[in-house]
Amino acid sequence: MWTKQPQSEAPSYSPAPSSPSSPSSQAASAGTNYSARPSAPTARNVACLGESIEVKGKISGEEDLQVDGKVEGPIALQGQRLTVGRTGHLNSEVAAREVVVYGKIHGNVRASDRVEIKKDGSVTGDVITARISIEDGAFFKGRIEIERGKQASSSAEVENNAVTAGAAAD
Repeated sequence: MWTKQPQSEAPSYSPAPSSPSSPSSQAASAGTNYSARPSAPTARNVACLGESIEVKGKISGEEDLQVDGKVEGPIALQGQRLTVGRTGHLNSEVAAREVVVYGKIHGNVRASDRVEIKKDGSVTGDVITARISIEDGAFFKGRIEIERGKQASSSAEVENNAVTAGAAAD
């Protein structure tokens, strides 16, 4: 049984008194303030299904999911990432933003962003995605459909409209 060990002293943070400093030291300290950087990646919640877990039914959610066990039934994680671990076995229709496969998937996969099938991964079923990566040693049997993003189609429409407008001006 786990018991919490009392700590003799809690770690604390005491800011150093402000003093004049050189611009290079200010830049160095600004570089360590990651929360102020708008381009810094945000921490994402990841739910995990361990390798001894077996699920029969629909899985949906608003957070990333790592599956190391067995799942039978559809998985819908729109806008999230699904990772199938090395011991993961899915007999599922999968819909997610991003799918990374180290284990096995039997069923169709639809990813709005990308699908990665790693070296020991296996996918048997059709894949619909914008980007796909299949490493050497991976197994894939099915059909791949590359779905162009809305940005690409909207830029094509803008180009077509520009050409039409240019032709009408002549």
